[in-house]
Amino acid sequence: MSVLRLITPEDIRRLRKSFRLTQRELAMRAGVSQSLIARIEVGTVDPRLSTLGKIMHVLTEPERQKTAKDVMHSPVVTVKTTDSIRRAVDLMRRYDISQIPVVHGSRLVGSLQEATIVRRLMQSREPGKVFNSPVEEIMEKPFATVLPTTGLEIVLELLGHGQPAVLVVDDGKLVGIIAKIDVIAAKI
Repeated sequence: MSVLRLITPEDIRRLRKSFRLTQRELAMRAGVSQSLIARIEVGTVDPRLSTLGKIMHVLTEPERQKTAKDVMHSPVVTVKTTDSIRRAVDLMRRYDISQIPVVHGSRLVGSLQEATIVRRLMQSREPGKVFNSPVEEIMEKPFATVLPTTGLEIVLELLGHGQPAVLVVDDGKLVGIIAKIDVIAAKI
């Protein structure tokens, strides 16, 4: 006689945590509410079999799809619009990065890349003046943004179509950055 082992609320919680998913992320992927996931995990509600199936599908995918959260770098190094180009260059050198997001307060307003600085230096006869200029004078549009739960294939698509980096934003807060090498390394 075989005994059927049922999935317990603790099993769901343990699997979710092993994949480093929040209740909200699991709920979004399974197409249910976050509050339902919370109630299932504490055992105050018995889900329908179809709901349990959706949740378990997310938690038992043979090779769970990597997300932006899995490959992003955090915290993100940023510069302010009023910072000098010299400060931006110093930060880029110190952290070995080739692009940097530009913020005004806590809001993303632009980006700065090595190539942009090089072009400006080529156009100028006074490099010192370029380095003393504020970032806002040469910054470009902000990098594309994604949610932490965005699949790596979407991030790859953005990077493959001209984005030098992709920013990860959660609830309006900048939480990570993904460069091309991060996606390449994740695919190995």
